[in-house]
Amino acid sequence: MNIDYTTIAKSIASLTENETDTVALMATVACELHHADDRFDWTGFYRVTAPEMLKIGPYQGGHGCLQIPFARGVCGAAARTGKTQLVDDVDAFPGHIACASSTRSEIVLPVWNAIGDLIAVLDIDSNQPSAFTQDDADQLAKILRDTFAR
Repeated sequence: MNIDYTTIAKSIASLTENETDTVALMATVACELHHADDRFDWTGFYRVTAPEMLKIGPYQGGHGCLQIPFARGVCGAAARTGKTQLVDDVDAFPGHIACASSTRSEIVLPVWNAIGDLIAVLDIDSNQPSAFTQDDADQLAKILRDTFAR
């Protein structure tokens, strides 16, 4: 099953309408995305909790790393650069942090609030190589903007 971004975006918008609590928004987005696509093996947020530091937030799937410095891994690269990281082969990514040995590919997107502050990254892991596309990146970025930057 592959995600229908139009349907999932409408569902997330409906479920989160008038919600302002960031953690509640993250929990809802993680749950809805995770169960919408068989490629998504781990789906969750790492929150910016201190300068240059990400800590685990709401997620679906097996355990995640508890904290990730901006200087390390795919999540850190997304936070540090403010750019989406689309990684076809995590083993080829310098400094990849193996929170789960089953992860083969990954997409990580920065999450911005309404005033332009980086508040988190959305991390989606797959046990399939080259699981994610630029269309995934574009559609997920739109969902994040519509949910967290409104």
